This record gives sequence, structure tokens and C-alpha cells, in this order.
Amino acid sequence: MTSRKILETKYRISETAMALFLKEGYANVTVEAVAEASSVSRRTVFRHFESKDELVFPDHTERLGLVERCLAEAPAGTDPVDAVIAATEESLREFLSRPELVFRRYKLTRIVPELRKREVVEHERYVALTRSFLRDHLPPDAPPFQPMALAALIDAIHRSALGNWLREGGATDPVAELKAGMEWVRRLMVHQSAFSTAPVLLALLPDTPQTRRVLTSLKDAAEELP
Repeated sequence: MTSRKILETKYRISETAMALFLKEGYANVTVEAVAEASSVSRRTVFRHFESKDELVFPDHTERLGLVERCLAEAPAGTDPVDAVIAATEESLREFLSRPELVFRRYKLTRIVPELRKREVVEHERYVALTRSFLRDHLPPDAPPFQPMALAALIDAIHRSALGNWLREGGATDPVAELKAGMEWVRRLMVHQSAFSTAPVLLALLPDTPQTRRVLTSLKDAAEELP
């Protein structure tokens, strides 16, 4: 059996399981019932899934592998933040390729606390991967908190775009929302770089109306910087 065929079987079992969970209740459905409804053996189910709660997350390991490959295959000289952004965008597109699976999981994780906790763990695996990549590839003089902060920020924007799409029943454009968020991250990095390399001028000035007007003018000019 080809790897693609194996993956399709895994998704089919998962989708069958989630349909049963939503219809009969997560606690009431056994692995045996999932196997019977999927027309496979119990052994086949456990060949693809180590536990019952994994039935709801058939794609996370593959998606984590996708992100890992995107990061590893980033062209030499690619800004590490851009590499993580590109991998995140690819991950979102893969999510959207199976909308029915994602919608069913969204419903289940909102009504089954056990699955909601598992979802948090799955997200942390992704954040840990991007955090490690940034830690290894950001400039040596980058602040020590930056890999963790950027990984968490990029993941939060990704989850926000996907979450809005799910809550609105697919009516939003998560790809456009993610791209807008990633542009914000890029601007944030540009501003940080500009401020970290710019000389700092300290001055004591008299508190007069003229001084306040000048300071206000300088502040307005700074806010207009790209």
C-alpha cells in the first residue's frame, strides 16, 4: 500500500470516528465501533492511532512534518522569520484542504475538554519546532526572549485566522488574514531593527509651549516612518 493510500485510510477512519463522536457522544463511542463503521479491523485502527483521542488529530503529525520540511528547505540566506512565516502559510493552506475534517474537529474540541487539552498540546509541538528554528537561525545578538516571542506571536496569528474562519462557518478569508498578520510581524521586526541600531539622543529641555510643539511635531514625524 502506498504512503498516500495509507494516509487516505487514516483520514477516512478519523472522519468516520468524528461523525460518530458528534452523533453519539465521545464517551459513548468505542474503538471497536469506529473500526466497524470504517470497515476495518480494530488492529488497523490502532496501527494508525495510538489512542482514542488521536482519532480526532489524524493530520497534525503530517502537518508538523510539512512545517519541518519547509524550514529545512528554505533557501540559503532566507531571513529566519520569513522562513517561519512561509512555513506557517503552507501549514494553513494544508489545513484548508480538508475543511470538513477541520470543522468536525472544531465542534468536538468545543464540547469535549479532553480533546481541547489535546489540541493545545498539538499546537505546542508546532510552536516548539518554530521556536527551535528561530533560536538556531536568528542573529547571535538577538534578545534571548525573541525566538519564543516570535514563535508564539506567529502561531497566535495563525490560530486567529483559522479560528475566525471556523467560527464564521468558512465565510472569512483566513489566508488573507494570515498574510496581513504576517506583514504586521515584518513591520514590527523592521521597526525593532531601526530602533536598535539608531543612536539615542538625550536632552533636558524647558517645559514651554514652544518645546511641547516641537516634541509633538517630532513624535508625529516618527509615527509616519514606514
